[in-house]
Amino acid sequence: MSKKILIVTTNFAGNETTTMNHTGVWLEEFATPYLVFKETGYDITVASPLGGLSPVDENSMSCSNPEEWDKCIKILRNTTPLSEINYKEYDALFIPGGHGPMFDLANDVLVQEIVEYFYNNDKIISAVCHGPAGLVLAKDKNGNSILKDKKVTCFTNKEEKIVKNEEDVPFLLETCLRELGARFEDAAPWSEHVCTDGNIITGQNPQSALLLAEEVVKLLS
Repeated sequence: MSKKILIVTTNFAGNETTTMNHTGVWLEEFATPYLVFKETGYDITVASPLGGLSPVDENSMSCSNPEEWDKCIKILRNTTPLSEINYKEYDALFIPGGHGPMFDLANDVLVQEIVEYFYNNDKIISAVCHGPAGLVLAKDKNGNSILKDKKVTCFTNKEEKIVKNEEDVPFLLETCLRELGARFEDAAPWSEHVCTDGNIITGQNPQSALLLAEEVVKLLS
């Protein structure tokens, strides 16, 4: 039987309450792992808190993007509502980044429930760039963050400042992970960097999406 992967994406594109009014999923961070998982033969479900459109960040769209990413954009236009998913059927969870997850997945109690289930049942949890925002509410059975004492990474404060979004995000993700007790690791801005600690796999930035996907495949096999 094929392994099953649940990909949870954001619905947040921006609104009038924030200065970040054009955001969503960073396309490379969704498309690259999705295609790796698909080519490996996994059964994939793409879901979001509200279902329907998971917006693609316009800044991640380029005429130089691979043609096969076009079908990934179409998939993101019609995601399944998370409430309709039996998440206990899945072997791995993946959360791609883009700034969107900072605004919705970071506060979503169903996302929290799903992450905690995967953690407590030794299933794979993976996230790249701003995707780890979807992990910040989750706690272990002792009430501690699931990231406490875990080696993790994400889009760094330094990278956030380089793209001049440090004042626009609701919080700095690296700072949050450190405050939760994670053993945060980073590499130079825009360099490929992935941390694997048990069943938790995190990637630093878009450049880390491929390596993260390969790590997920390695653990699942």
